Amino acid sequence: MDVKQQSAQFVTWYGSGTDGTSPTESQWTQILSRASDKPVTLINFFKLNAAATYADGTTGQTGQEAFASYAAASMPAMERAGGRFLYVGPFQGMFLGQDEDWDLVAIGAYPDLTALVALYSDSAYREAFHHRTAACLRQKVLVCGD
Repeated sequence: MDVKQQSAQFVTWYGSGTDGTSPTESQWTQILSRASDKPVTLINFFKLNAAATYADGTTGQTGQEAFASYAAASMPAMERAGGRFLYVGPFQGMFLGQDEDWDLVAIGAYPDLTALVALYSDSAYREAFHHRTAACLRQKVLVCGD
């Protein structure tokens, strides 16, 4: 599958990204165009909803509970894909730069692009992703690596 087809597949699975809950097609294309043999590190910032907001109207969970449901599936999926977390924990503030308000930071490292693609292709991860969407008021993910 070429980059354009893979990007389109991820948009089909995860949505267009225009609402900020997943990468846009151009963001997928950008990351999938990276050298496939270079390490990839993603720095995730999460601001959680007080109450989870599921697209189907399901209620009764906090954002933190919904995120825990996502994490219960995503952490093993990441390990299966060959990735690992360098840090998962609370955001404690800014040291330099404009102040930002986040609840949680997760830094995930992948040995190569193939491992990252394997995570997002994992069916258990895809099935759990709606918990992440419901949990987050907003999120930001930075891409780092060679």
